[in-house]
Amino acid sequence: QVHLVESGGGLVQAGGSLRLSCAASGSNLRINSMHWYRQAPGNQREWVASITGLGTTNYADSVKGRFTISRDNPKNTVYLQMNTLKPEDTAVYYCYVAGPVNRYWGRGTQVTVSS
Repeated sequence: QVHLVESGGGLVQAGGSLRLSCAASGSNLRINSMHWYRQAPGNQREWVASITGLGTTNYADSVKGRFTISRDNPKNTVYLQMNTLKPEDTAVYYCYVAGPVNRYWGRGTQVTVSS
């Protein structure tokens, strides 16, 4: 069983910054790609950013230039640095990790950006 522990969410004013963390734990971890998704009330879950096992990154157009995804492999942790936050970034943010066979979702952390 793999557990994902997310942290860093909260309330911030527009233009501010937050850094989300997601740490994976369990036995025989074999993690390849790591991802962030988000879901606002009434919307479907959307992809935000990805990082491969070798460090290649990709971003949704809505966050390019503002968000940065990174990982610390010895700590089995993925980060999402969010700068210049906008009210439309308000959502529950979910960590998603994938191994050769199994895939895991975090329970989500709330990010609220006030106008």
